[in-house]
Amino acid sequence: MKRPLRIGTRGSALALVQSAAVAELLRPLWPFGPVELVRVLTTGDRLQAENPARVVGRGLFVKEIESALLAGAVDICVHSAKDVPPELPEGLGLVALPPRADPRDALCGADLGNLPPGACVATGSPRRVLQLRRVRPDLLFTALRGNVDTRLLRLHSGDFDAVVLAMAGLQRLGRSDEVAEALSPDLVVPSPGQGALAIEARLDDREVVAVAGRLEDAATAFAVLAERAVQVGLGGGCSAPTGAYAELLPTRRFCLRAVVCGPCSGGMARAVVESAESLRAGADRGALAEAAARLGAAAVRALRSEGAEALLAEAPAGGEAE
Repeated sequence: MKRPLRIGTRGSALALVQSAAVAELLRPLWPFGPVELVRVLTTGDRLQAENPARVVGRGLFVKEIESALLAGAVDICVHSAKDVPPELPEGLGLVALPPRADPRDALCGADLGNLPPGACVATGSPRRVLQLRRVRPDLLFTALRGNVDTRLLRLHSGDFDAVVLAMAGLQRLGRSDEVAEALSPDLVVPSPGQGALAIEARLDDREVVAVAGRLEDAATAFAVLAERAVQVGLGGGCSAPTGAYAELLPTRRFCLRAVVCGPCSGGMARAVVESAESLRAGADRGALAEAAARLGAAAVRALRSEGAEALLAEAPAGGEAE
């Protein structure tokens, strides 16, 4: 029986590039018909078009796509994993996490060591600001929203001296030449899931789940699930500026770095924990998820011992959207 595979996606340039890449991977795997992209306008896109400064809170770039998925208007969704809230609607699941791109944040315009005292750095992320301020307290920071091209255009127009963007987005858009410095996760811990794509589907759609699941990369899945477990352990969506990054070590174990920033005090709780078990070849998703959850929980315990509770209490409702 003929059946097209409809991929729900945002209409931004980056989202379309990401979804098109997933579509190319799925076409030889989907035997029932064509693979098509379906654009869905999200609340985040609408607010960003009206007034970029209004884009706050997690989930604004995925809710409408998930609604289309639940309604049967699309068969899968392709998200930037960092945009996906920790809790998913009933009946939906992240059925594949393909190989991750570079998870780091990047400075465009100038590297950190060559920015002069008092230089102006643009970013819409308190997570980035608070971590960079620890290294360069002399810098000035200004809020910035909008798509990658808009932010880079303002940089080249001289509105500020540097801008912080995600390496993965720059690479996928062919703008890697704009990068002055890729920031080490030891310096600036990325947002949970940064650099990864997440494929979401209805869990009862067995054909789609089986085919999309073939795109899963075990190391990426473990890392992203551990990072998301930090968000869950800190209280659901975790409205405080939070970073989490799990890196696969040569020992096949994972090192998870996590940070909670105090948006008012500028305080910071940091944790570095290592998984107790190694990544096993052929491990199923259930086993990966359990091990990742244990690693995330260990990081949360370490963060709380470093004073994360008080920092979480500083965060306003709604949280941040990068």
